[in-house]
Amino acid sequence: MSKEVGQKLVELRGERKAEQVANDLGIPVRTLKSYEQGERTPKDNLKTKIAHYYNVPIEWLFFAHFDHYRCT
Repeated sequence: MSKEVGQKLVELRGERKAEQVANDLGIPVRTLKSYEQGERTPKDNLKTKIAHYYNVPIEWLFFAHFDHYRCT
């Protein structure tokens, strides 16, 4: 996964603790951190879950050519 996607995930998490987000998503904290650092790519079903969790389009979050949406 790209560092750009990882950076988006970090920005979307904001002030939330990684432990809380990981718990909400049903994944280990180390897995969330590996996504945020661009070291691993989530499976498609988890991509959908993450996008819904942050209320952003999955296309914007995981596919570079959909860059018209911004974190607010």
